[in-house]
Amino acid sequence: MHHFMMISVEHLTIEFSARPLFTDVSFVVNDRDRIALTGKNGAGKSTLLKVIAGQQAPTEGNVAVPRDTTVGYLPQVMELTNDRTVMEEALLAFDHIRELQADIDRMNAEMARRTDYESEDYLALVERYTHAEERFQMMGGLNFHAEVERTLMGLGFERAEFNRPTRELSGGWRMRIELAKLLLRQPDVLLLDEPTNHLDIESIQWLEQYLQQRAGAVVLVSHDRAFINNVTNRTLEISCGRVWDYKVKYDEYVQLRAERREQQLRAYENQQKEIADLKEFIERFRYKPTKAVQVQERIKQLNRIVPIEVDDIDNSALHLKFPPCQRSGDFPLIVEDLSKAYGEKEVISHVNLTIRRGEKVAFVGRNGEGKSTLVKCILGEIPFEGSLKIGHNAQIGYFAQNQAQLLDPELTVFDTIDRVARGDVRMKIRDILGAFMFGGEASDKKVKVLSGGERSRLAMIKLLLEPVNFLILDEPTNHLDMKSKDVLKEAIAAFDGTVIVVSHDRQFLDGLVERVYSFGGGRVREHIGGIYDWLKGAPLSSPVGDTTPSSSSSKTTEAPSGAVRGGSSSSSSSSSWEAQKAAARQRKKLEKAVSEAEEKVAQLEAAVHLIEDQLATPEGATDTALYEKYTRFKQQLAAAEEEWMTASEALAELTA
Repeated sequence: MHHFMMISVEHLTIEFSARPLFTDVSFVVNDRDRIALTGKNGAGKSTLLKVIAGQQAPTEGNVAVPRDTTVGYLPQVMELTNDRTVMEEALLAFDHIRELQADIDRMNAEMARRTDYESEDYLALVERYTHAEERFQMMGGLNFHAEVERTLMGLGFERAEFNRPTRELSGGWRMRIELAKLLLRQPDVLLLDEPTNHLDIESIQWLEQYLQQRAGAVVLVSHDRAFINNVTNRTLEISCGRVWDYKVKYDEYVQLRAERREQQLRAYENQQKEIADLKEFIERFRYKPTKAVQVQERIKQLNRIVPIEVDDIDNSALHLKFPPCQRSGDFPLIVEDLSKAYGEKEVISHVNLTIRRGEKVAFVGRNGEGKSTLVKCILGEIPFEGSLKIGHNAQIGYFAQNQAQLLDPELTVFDTIDRVARGDVRMKIRDILGAFMFGGEASDKKVKVLSGGERSRLAMIKLLLEPVNFLILDEPTNHLDMKSKDVLKEAIAAFDGTVIVVSHDRQFLDGLVERVYSFGGGRVREHIGGIYDWLKGAPLSSPVGDTTPSSSSSKTTEAPSGAVRGGSSSSSSSSSWEAQKAAARQRKKLEKAVSEAEEKVAQLEAAVHLIEDQLATPEGATDTALYEKYTRFKQQLAAAEEEWMTASEALAELTA
């Protein structure tokens, strides 16, 4: 059943400028798998997605995609230029429906023509036809306009914007149209590289629900921890050129990963002790003729030892402190009745807010609803109506993506930071750079060769070292990995000044801000409490339409309706008889699959229990081979249970 395996990655080796990123990596992506790809920056996550998407050829090995499996890929960056409107662009997603329609008609004609109903080939044709017909129905056949509107609105577009030319939109909004097109095509496998980067909190939650309920298989790279946890059920970690497969969502993986490293460390220490003992024996008795045999034995033993690798995790978790700053007045910011219009369009009107010293607040809302406009008013960059007072002695430190342009292109990364660092922090510059993903030689690069993301990280570090008491951070986490975000979050939490954070990263805001200001429709509303308090009160547009496909992966085997258009009546009655025979065959096949899977589950459960008992003994606890075996069996058990579920569901559908 092609519903089961979607993509098989076989013995993949990828070299990048003569350095292997991956060596001999294999794994399978199954239907309904929601996979998070994780690993250090530069480990090759984006490259792996490109290779699976067929956009880049591996050095060795291959990616096998079954013939009728469709794959959709959303890259991190794309060049988009054209003259279509938002709606016209989104409708391009349905070109393939017209093609599918033609395919169905073609297969129909063929089935009516042929009479070899018993042959494998004919059954395969029926299977293909059923799949195509199912997909056509699933895609809503010819009424896809409603689906387009629902998707565009879920991703934050308003009806009024449907007829705007896309060239008037910012890159982030154009990216959303690409994402909409991708989702509307409903590919069997979605490959998403940082899909939340250009979305706001509400669109991210809409996308989460969409992926949970409507998607086939998903493989994604993301640094948004809340998003990953809500969407995925399997984590593939790239480490030291290998891929470790955990059949759990991200948070559980983090735990298992720590346990695995503990195990490795224990095993490694035992092995080191064993090596030391052997060496000591060899040294001691090397020249004693009576011990020659034992010495030879020990030497052989020593050569046979395969060194245990311990994953390099960098545990020098950095604790950054902002430099001490002068105390500001009690109210660093008082805004009264502030409005700002660009021409006819009033972006924000009659805003009133007061922020006290030491408060940490979030600005949230869709892009273009005035968050950055208000920030520009606070910074005195644009004129406005109403009044805005900056408190006594408030020293503002501002971070935004475009800050990156203000860096001196001729300096190196290290010098850029060296020039602002004062006091003890100077000893820790390399550690700080490492924590923000400029480890090793990266710190000697000149600013002018850095990518946009690298520049914005550098601007962020620079800000962390300047003595200010009022921080305004606009999307500070966009180019950070999870670890850097933790470092930053901890630093801001410990900062004794005042903070405004404009962000869509729930994990980052959670526990950091005590008040949320939401922007929308020209108004700014104040919500007391953290980000999740605000979200609980915020209604969510649901992505689930009336066309939700059932999640079961069963096949219908009645004769497809109208399959015999143009055939004679005898062929139509024989075709219904065929259908009954086919259904009976299918039922037998499924019953067999169910009982085989049951047996497999029982055997594997017994095996797992056995190993669990062994692991509970002192010898077992230190036996890494046993531990690996345990993990392997657990994975096999999960797969067997999955198989059993799929087969049982399919059988239930068939007999229903």
